Amino acid sequence: MVSEDSARIGQSQTVRAAMTLRDMIIDGRLEPEMRYTETQLAELLSMSRTPIRAALQRLTDEGLLTAMPAGGYVIRLLLPSEISETIELRGVLEGLCARLLAERGCPGAALDELVALSTQIEALLADDGFSRADLPTYERLNGRFHQKLVAATESTLLIQELARANNRPFASASSLVGMYENDRAARQHLLIGQDHHRTVIEAIRSRQGARAEAIMREHARLSQRNLMRAVESSRSLELLRGASLIRQPDEETG
Repeated sequence: MVSEDSARIGQSQTVRAAMTLRDMIIDGRLEPEMRYTETQLAELLSMSRTPIRAALQRLTDEGLLTAMPAGGYVIRLLLPSEISETIELRGVLEGLCARLLAERGCPGAALDELVALSTQIEALLADDGFSRADLPTYERLNGRFHQKLVAATESTLLIQELARANNRPFASASSLVGMYENDRAARQHLLIGQDHHRTVIEAIRSRQGARAEAIMREHARLSQRNLMRAVESSRSLELLRGASLIRQPDEETG
C-alpha cells in the first residue's frame, strides 16, 4: 500500500515535470508537430517514466498535447486568441461562482475551507526560502482553493462547465509557466494572486456580488499576463515565429 508521503512525493514530481514541459513548449525547446515519446522526455528531464507519464496525461487533458495512435505525443499549435479566450472563459465562470456565493450566501463550512486554504498559501509565500521547489505545494493549495470556490455553489452546471473550461490549453489555474527561482515578476504574480484570494473571500463574506465577480475575472487576467510575460521573456519574436506552439497573427489567416 502506497503511503501518504510517497503519494505526495509522486504528485510533486508530476507537477514539476508538467511545469517543466509547459516551459519547454512555451520557449520552443519542444517543437510543435514533432513526435515525442515518454522515454525520450524522461531522459531529457532526467526523471523516471512514472511522473513523466502522469505529466503527459495532464498536459493532454489540458489540450496542449495530442496522443498519437502509434504512440508518443505531438504538441498542438495554438492561436494567441485561443489561449486568451480560454483563460478569459475561466474568469467569467469563476466570477459568476463568486457572485452567486456573495449574493446567495456561502455555506459556513465552505467559507472556512476557503479561509484555511488562503491562510496556508499566505504562509507558504511569506517564507523567505520560497523557491521553485515549493511550487508543487502552491499548485496543490491553489488548485484546491479554486475547486472549493466552485464546489461551494453546489451548482452542477457550473461545476461541469468549469471542469470543461479547465481542460482547455492554459485555462486551468494550475497551468503555471515561467516560474523561475529569483524571478521577481513570477513571485509578484503569486503574491498578487494571493491578494485576490483574500479579497474575494472578503467580498463573499460581505455579500458584495459585483466586487467578488470582478476580482475573479481580474484573477484570470493575471494568468493571461503571466503567460504572455513567460512567452515574451523566453524567446525573441523572430524565434517564436519559427519555433513556438503559439502562431503569430499573420499565420492565423494562412
